[in-house]
Amino acid sequence: IESLGRIHHIKLEDIPNIDLYMDQVTTFMESRLKNTTRNPGEDKILTKTMINNYAKNDLLPPPVKKKYSKEHLILLIFIYYYKGILSINDIQILLKPLTEKYFQTNGDLNLGSIYEEVFSLEKTEVEDLKEDIIKKFTTSRDTFKNAPEEDREILQLFSFISMLSYDVYVKRLLIEKMVDSFKSATANDSNNAQSDGNSRK
Repeated sequence: IESLGRIHHIKLEDIPNIDLYMDQVTTFMESRLKNTTRNPGEDKILTKTMINNYAKNDLLPPPVKKKYSKEHLILLIFIYYYKGILSINDIQILLKPLTEKYFQTNGDLNLGSIYEEVFSLEKTEVEDLKEDIIKKFTTSRDTFKNAPEEDREILQLFSFISMLSYDVYVKRLLIEKMVDSFKSATANDSNNAQSDGNSRK
């Protein structure tokens, strides 16, 4: 439970307002997200190859004169969190409509405000997750009570890991279904906008 304390998102105000070269982008992401990795001393958060692949797969708009803006960094942070559970194709479905509509826009609703709104839910979400994890742990301690004492602890740990894994499995299935709904909804919006434009013509 204490290890969940290392989960902190990068605050919007901490994302540089100046455009950065690729090396500066990877250094920034590394310094801010290293603690979220399994092996902080070894695991890479972001590499040049990853950034180039994201651009090739239309997850990220191309840099301007080899420089990346604050909006690029916001998208890279979203990609970092999504890539552990979603395919590149699903991430593209989620981010493309946002990029097309809100990337480098000056209105009240832009990528920065969307980022802030989404991550404002973090604190409550972590607290709810802690309660759920404690509940699952308590339940797992009631399993295998008739097992030999020398095997009981490892079997209960296996139960606990299985419960957490099933939770992730079900949520992933739900997320994939929601991504499909998101795809349909954004496609309908796009078609409606196109129809409106054709009507005006």
